[in-house]
Amino acid sequence: MSRRINALPNQLINQIAAGEVVERPASVIKELVENALDAEATRVEIDIEQGGVKLMRVRDDGLGMDRDDLPLALARHATSKVASLEDLERVRSMGFRGEALPSVASVSRLSITSRERGTARAWHIEGAGAAPAPAAHPEGTTVEVRDLFYNTPARRKFLRTDKTETGHIELGVSRLALARFDVGFWLRQHGRDIIASPATTDPAARAGRVARLLSPAFIEQAVAFEHEAAGLRLHGWVGLPSYSRSQADQQFFFVNRRAVRDRLVTHAVRQAYQDVLYHGRQPAYVLYLEIDPVLVDVNVHPTKHEVRFREGRLVHDFVFGTLHRVLADVRPAAVPAPAAAPERAGAAGVQAPMALPLREAPAAYAAARRWQTPPEPSRTPFSPTPAAAADEAELPPLGFALAQLHGVYLLAQAAAGLILVDIHAAHERITYERLKQAWDRTEGIRGQPLLVPVPVKVSRREAGLAAAHAETFAALGLEVDQLDQETLAVRAIPAILRGADVERLLRDLLSDLAVHGDTRRLREAINEVLSTMACHGSVRANRRLTLDEMNALLRDIERTERAGQCNHGRPTWTRLSMAELDKLFLRGR
Repeated sequence: MSRRINALPNQLINQIAAGEVVERPASVIKELVENALDAEATRVEIDIEQGGVKLMRVRDDGLGMDRDDLPLALARHATSKVASLEDLERVRSMGFRGEALPSVASVSRLSITSRERGTARAWHIEGAGAAPAPAAHPEGTTVEVRDLFYNTPARRKFLRTDKTETGHIELGVSRLALARFDVGFWLRQHGRDIIASPATTDPAARAGRVARLLSPAFIEQAVAFEHEAAGLRLHGWVGLPSYSRSQADQQFFFVNRRAVRDRLVTHAVRQAYQDVLYHGRQPAYVLYLEIDPVLVDVNVHPTKHEVRFREGRLVHDFVFGTLHRVLADVRPAAVPAPAAAPERAGAAGVQAPMALPLREAPAAYAAARRWQTPPEPSRTPFSPTPAAAADEAELPPLGFALAQLHGVYLLAQAAAGLILVDIHAAHERITYERLKQAWDRTEGIRGQPLLVPVPVKVSRREAGLAAAHAETFAALGLEVDQLDQETLAVRAIPAILRGADVERLLRDLLSDLAVHGDTRRLREAINEVLSTMACHGSVRANRRLTLDEMNALLRDIERTERAGQCNHGRPTWTRLSMAELDKLFLRGR
């Protein structure tokens, strides 16, 4: 039996579109606030009731709309943001599809009141198809959405509790506030402020907004950075490995000020943390990528959460390389000389210096400043050798050793307080970094031929990937030949990986290449072996060190990349400031 093809009514078309655009109240808030940002708003106020289901009101001080614009704003595929394919290929606005407002209006009771900037009259419209009427309103626009999903009860049943929906709204507004520091954001429920964040251009105030929206601990444990190369610019805050999370709840990535979720970027970030993150933990970051709009496609999904990079490999390598360098360069910060440090109040108001002046330090401390570790290891763990005397006017960042505790921890006095070092963990990282450098210098291109080549069945696409990356594999000591359209043969592997599961290693490499266009799986496998070697070759617990050896270890920590974490992601040292120590003993109260 044949069935006739009928044109769908506009209301049904909009409700189908709403299924993609309007997932929950937070989706509505996102679309309305993005419209406000596109209208050049500098202040956005959001009021909600019952988790947004009963009421969502978004008011802005943007450009506003005139009488003729209001009906078009509720018409499907009507927009002021793109007019041609060329505009679509270089989109800079947050919205551009012309779907959000008609979709929202089809599943709620929506009204708009707006006054165009520079005009004396405001206009109000109640839903699609209504005629605009005069109204009283300041310059800007207010959109009210009431009774979400009132006419689609099946959709309403999928909503969660008011508290859960409010949480989603708060997270969504936080993302927008992190993207636009130049705009003030206020989120209220039943008249109570949930978010109150005035606009700012001051760098310190920006960090303050991040601290309020994420947590003060994030800013305290994050590194601010900025890097630009190859037409790309990446900046923001990257959390130290010691601030890792059990969930990916503090990961924010923005492309041209648009919050996105991208597997390629996530993979690049994970690789940058691979050598310093504790197993199963998630990094925390707020990152901003600026790229020519022509090189990124934001028209992938109606929600615009996903993007597609035209030069994905370039973006991946840029993000990975930048963050890898930032994390490697995290070293103990230099501190002012004790003589120049501010004084603190001691017991009974007595003023005491923050640290013992160097000239009064024991002779062993001064002697230790004349020791340094040579680049090549010898029989002793740290190999102290005489060197030129250091500047007496300044303590090193990690100070000088005081003692060893239970053969496990090193205690040192620094200008800022007390330094505690896990001896084994710190020496493990130092040894590991030296092994990696030695491998790169001497062993990096040496492969170990296999007595019997290992055949691996693959898809034709994977065989093509192997052929395309044959030179890259060979540079790392992996030799792969193609026997036929669906069979590869591994003839050599890096010498250090002898005994590894060759077939599994190759499949993992090809999987990374297929999904991300890049892989560091081989390098990671080599690093795992080097890490094990470093662990077994490092100072064990209860090994008694001399004062010279302890001070040499401190200097090595200061010089070594990624020395804040051991090979397994555990912290290697921490600092207790004088203020923290005073608090422990109730001094100055």
